[in-house]
Amino acid sequence: MAFSDHYRVGAHAVITNSDDKVLLLKATYANFSWGLPGGGIDPEETILQGLQRECEEELGTIVQVEYLSGIYLHTDINAHVSIFRCQLPDHTEIQLSHEHSEYTFFALDELSPIQRVRVQDCLNFTGEVIFRKF
Repeated sequence: MAFSDHYRVGAHAVITNSDDKVLLLKATYANFSWGLPGGGIDPEETILQGLQRECEEELGTIVQVEYLSGIYLHTDINAHVSIFRCQLPDHTEIQLSHEHSEYTFFALDELSPIQRVRVQDCLNFTGEVIFRKF
């Protein structure tokens, strides 16, 4: 990797509801896609600090982090993304930021193929962090 190349680091939260459906947010930018809460880590943050900041910004609440389940290299965007299992505090009302227009909970079979792999790895966590390359 050359000195002037760009490289990204991100972190996302897998949050489920009582029906085991996964929380996704619809972006108001780029291709308006649905994605897990979270995002890019700022240079002065740890991965955990960045995850907590991103989730607080996007959901309007601090999430409870349970564990890190996987780290994924996404070659198409030159990024490593960490996936964490998280919970919303009881009786939380989600308050979206300007970056997202809506949220909903999706069944696993409704997720994109890469998203499904990352979420299944998280929900089937055995105590060993998974590393994958896409």
